[in-house]
Amino acid sequence: MKISVVMPVYNEQATVRAVIGRVLAVNPAVELLCVDDGSNDGSREILGELGQQHAQVKVFLQPRNMGKGAALRRGIREATGDYVIIQDADLEYDPCDYHLLLGPLESGQADVVYGSRFVGSGPHRVLYFWHSVGNWLLTLISNMITNLNLTDMETCYKAFRREVIQSIPLEEDRFGFEPEVTVKIAKRRLRVYEVGISYSGRTYAEGKKIGWKDGFRALWCLAKYGIKEPAAAPETLLAENS
Repeated sequence: MKISVVMPVYNEQATVRAVIGRVLAVNPAVELLCVDDGSNDGSREILGELGQQHAQVKVFLQPRNMGKGAALRRGIREATGDYVIIQDADLEYDPCDYHLLLGPLESGQADVVYGSRFVGSGPHRVLYFWHSVGNWLLTLISNMITNLNLTDMETCYKAFRREVIQSIPLEEDRFGFEPEVTVKIAKRRLRVYEVGISYSGRTYAEGKKIGWKDGFRALWCLAKYGIKEPAAAPETLLAENS
């Protein structure tokens, strides 16, 4: 089994070295696809250094800051593993949880697995109340549109069978990736599982980037793709599952 980890990087000089170390420690054979999204704080130089030191680390440079979604599209396109995991370049998510994400995929039960920050017994840092309310609201609206019963639509930790995620045309350049991919997964009636993960959220002083404008964009994306994305035809589903 080969795992591809796709990691967008934008101005994460303080954490990127540690995150890469954790990913490689969990699975030394992983294919780690780091896509630098126009960093200007030294992150590119760190990635270049680590790419030379570790054959598993493949570095791709965006020509300018194009957004998390654009970086993810690049990394997903380059993936060659059996499964693809999304990994942020901060220290909020722990690669030690990979086995939880991969379990339903390896057993053949799932096509997609979401790592929820709101279920399970893993440790969770206590932070912003209104962030949790916003996340709950976005997940609720997402579930109403998709008819899924997720607890954490906005989670970074998502794992896919590679052929599944590479077959989905993605458009969003920024943080709209999360609602877009969720709607498109649901429209294709893929088998979605959710597992509990640990979470060590960071403050804005520590480098957190997502803000209230991204919440409004997420709402727009849910409405946009909920309306325009066609549902998979029954014959297509039968062909995919045969």
